[in-house]
Amino acid sequence: MQEATKVIIIGAGTSGIATAGCLTKQSIPYIMLEREDCFASLWQKYTYDRLHLHLRKQVCELPHLPFPKSYPHYVPRKQFIDYLGNYVNHFEIKPLYQRAVELVEYDGWKGIWRVKAQNRRSGELEEYAGKYLVVASGETAEPRLPQIQGLESFNGKVIHSTAYKNGNEFKNKHVLVVGSGNSGMEIALDLSNFGAKPSIIVRSPVHFLSRDMMYYASLMLNYLSLSTVEKVLVMVSKVVYGDLSEYGIPYPSEGPFTMKMKYAKFPIIDVGTVKKIKSREIQVLPAEIKSIRGNEVLFQDGKSYTFDSIVFCTGFKRSTQKWLKGGDDLLNEDGFPKNSFPNHWKGRNGLYCVGLSRRGFFGANMDAQLVANDIASLIPQEEREGICVM
Repeated sequence: MQEATKVIIIGAGTSGIATAGCLTKQSIPYIMLEREDCFASLWQKYTYDRLHLHLRKQVCELPHLPFPKSYPHYVPRKQFIDYLGNYVNHFEIKPLYQRAVELVEYDGWKGIWRVKAQNRRSGELEEYAGKYLVVASGETAEPRLPQIQGLESFNGKVIHSTAYKNGNEFKNKHVLVVGSGNSGMEIALDLSNFGAKPSIIVRSPVHFLSRDMMYYASLMLNYLSLSTVEKVLVMVSKVVYGDLSEYGIPYPSEGPFTMKMKYAKFPIIDVGTVKKIKSREIQVLPAEIKSIRGNEVLFQDGKSYTFDSIVFCTGFKRSTQKWLKGGDDLLNEDGFPKNSFPNHWKGRNGLYCVGLSRRGFFGANMDAQLVANDIASLIPQEEREGICVM
């Protein structure tokens, strides 16, 4: 027996629940499948304690439900999770949890998408069918760990950033942070604040911007061109942070927006890390790891250091290519859209994606509204009825 509906949403993260909220506003029924045991599992289970939204709340709110006025400009993790819970309750979103999707394929004969998912509670393989399919499994599906010679010989603690909560257990420990994105920089800061001795690997140029710089840049974009705003940001950043090359961080030859669009390399939103780098409380290591032998880490420049723990802030990989068959027109082998923004969200045969444009909450929320509006335009009002069984 297959459970059938108009729309199947894969993933109950922020992109998935945003899509569900928009579909509910259009009175379009859906089924949402989530492999974890809660909504927004990345935020609830796999983020560190000190995390705040890096952009102001107005940019990060989900469609059709603003943040409470009492919330601060930069919402902390706990309050954001509370807001997501209110969103789920407000739109009566009821994901089917612990459903690990194993196969999704398009049935051209009947014009529907068929989904097979294992119920992790019962062990049974369940089947679902829908005319429209929304891939909202996110950019952060599976933690990525690099293959490093000798890593298995390391005697200390080795974790991915998804397992890091705070630096309390690392006090007085030498900790290597691998990865110089926003998570790596903020975890290095947190470690230092807890009395650890962190080192972070920075192998390529990065831009540092403050929260206020990003906010005022968003305002300027209403009146000035992207290239002009970018030039202003670079100038202000140089004044505020100075030349960080003497600390091991080379200055980029391209602007922060250019690097984001060309290489998906986001600027670092500084919340105190630069000050710690300048005071040498956070050591910057510019070389790539060559190998590990016990607690000794050897780098490509020939230098070696001893560490007690390693935190890999090395991002994520998508799992879409493992289970989605027939979506080659929309997504590439890495699970990202083939077409560039803003023409990235719609494929053939009723296939859509939400939250894969690499434009944060703002991009995901725009996707969710576009998808819901598009599906609504294809479904006559009289057909927007409840779930049926086929």
